[in-house]
Amino acid sequence: MQIGSGDGESRSRRSRPQAAGSSVRDRLGPSAGLSLGALQQFFATAPVPCPYIPGRAERKLVVELAGRGAPIFYDELSRAGFRRSHRFAYRPACRLCSACVPVRIAVESFADTRSTRRVRNLNREFSGRLVPPRASLAQFRLFAAYQHSRHRDSDMALMSYADFRSMVEDTTVRTAIADFRSPDGSLVAVSLIDRLDDGLSAVYSFYDPTRERQSLGTWSILWLVEESRRLGLPYVYLGYWIAESPKMAYKARFPALEQLVDGDWVPFAGAEPA
Repeated sequence: MQIGSGDGESRSRRSRPQAAGSSVRDRLGPSAGLSLGALQQFFATAPVPCPYIPGRAERKLVVELAGRGAPIFYDELSRAGFRRSHRFAYRPACRLCSACVPVRIAVESFADTRSTRRVRNLNREFSGRLVPPRASLAQFRLFAAYQHSRHRDSDMALMSYADFRSMVEDTTVRTAIADFRSPDGSLVAVSLIDRLDDGLSAVYSFYDPTRERQSLGTWSILWLVEESRRLGLPYVYLGYWIAESPKMAYKARFPALEQLVDGDWVPFAGAEPA
């Protein structure tokens, strides 16, 4: 089982889950809002080197998303700072580190900045739509090009089409693909997303690496903000912000950002949006 990041960052090693036992309640904290029955399903991974901050170790809490109640359970987990990979949800549980901060965009409070307007203008010719979570060869070719350009030394760069198809289609929750295309119909970016009861969660995004200067990763998130507004959903979940990791620090630039602190979502205080 591979527990991926879900945020577009690469992984160099795999974590193996181990039973967490009664320590799970302490790791999650009393404010997580999860039932005792849910807690009994959790496992802890063995420590591995952190892929974001050199010299630190990474551990995760992992739970399987199974059965008819999986979507509702996942809604609850997302509000407690969990992310999804395949049929599992996970959250960092590092004993000596709290660098991974769950963040989300509050859609109704979102207002464009000069930076986000520039990104919108750069990509105004592109269109997006939500489609069912079905893998295609066109998606995989774009994914492979992105990985070899951005994450060449990661496990994900070695993924086969079967692996990619599993990433997209192996889900027990409300998953979709945001499909972004140019006027001639060419695929330029893809976001694998989950539909929650209070928002959209960006699971994994990739784009045409030859269009690096167009900030397609940022634009795809801006599109999700507008799609959430259209659907009447209040949040876009972005995963983890890590101040010491350039791959993750970019999330601080989005307006109306919130962070999870001691079980409560509060205005983001890690950095000022651009």
